[in-house]
Amino acid sequence: MKHLLIISDGRKGHENQSIALAKYLGMPYDVVKIDLAFVGSKLLGYAADKLNLYLKNFVVEHDIPQNSYSAVIGTGSSTYYAVKYLAKMYGAKSVTTMLPRGYRYDFDIIFAQSHDNPPKQENIIEIPANFAYVEPQGVYNAYGPSVGIVIGGDNGVFSFDVKQLRTQLDRIVSLFSGYEIAVTTSPRTSKEVEELVASYGFDYAVIYSQRPVNPIPDFLAQCERVFITADSTSMISEAVSFGKAGVEVLPLQSSKENKFDRFIAHLEREGYLHRFDGTVKEANRKIDFHDYVKGVSL
Repeated sequence: MKHLLIISDGRKGHENQSIALAKYLGMPYDVVKIDLAFVGSKLLGYAADKLNLYLKNFVVEHDIPQNSYSAVIGTGSSTYYAVKYLAKMYGAKSVTTMLPRGYRYDFDIIFAQSHDNPPKQENIIEIPANFAYVEPQGVYNAYGPSVGIVIGGDNGVFSFDVKQLRTQLDRIVSLFSGYEIAVTTSPRTSKEVEELVASYGFDYAVIYSQRPVNPIPDFLAQCERVFITADSTSMISEAVSFGKAGVEVLPLQSSKENKFDRFIAHLEREGYLHRFDGTVKEANRKIDFHDYVKGVSL
């Protein structure tokens, strides 16, 4: 049986999207880290793609298994040149799970998120969120009606305001008196925010810097509602595609228009989530990514 070759840029959020696609397709896959060969390779890759030039000396291949590949999949701008180069080398299809801005849109298949307003082309399949494949791990077990809270961290768009987060947490505690409240931080959570979370004495709390486990799939499987900070499209995509929990997104402050706000606004319009404003709403519509891979042959 032919395999899928997944190109990783080392970012788990990107790699997991490609793996999720492979799982929805029900196909075996290999994940290979590909490095850019030298400083400037990424920039030159954009130019070379415009000229339809795919050169081995732009990428460094690391121990690609000796399997037969039907498709090469990449997520993230650092993977796209390698996807096209290796697809040509293996006589395989080239696939991306995000709109490959800056490159020619001539990949065999492009899965593009709706909030990116992708062009209408036969090779572009529009999807409402990032591919996510969620599997509970048994890290968290609820003992009664429960609410989950998932807290991320600063990124290039958002900086966490501890005062704002405290106000949001206080309101959640007030709204869900009598519920078991389970909280997790993430690898990007600051020490200041971790200390704030620890100060509440929640029924269940993962402080990631002290205990690096991921209870989010278990929250989604067991909690009545899950609150998620707005800084991670990956975490939000998981929440709107698995379980029965209503999804509330905790807004963060940003000085400029950004992809996160566009992403969240689109999903809210479609009924997949609600932006928390001190009140909660019934927003538990779920995406079934199987619907978007029907008829896709790799």
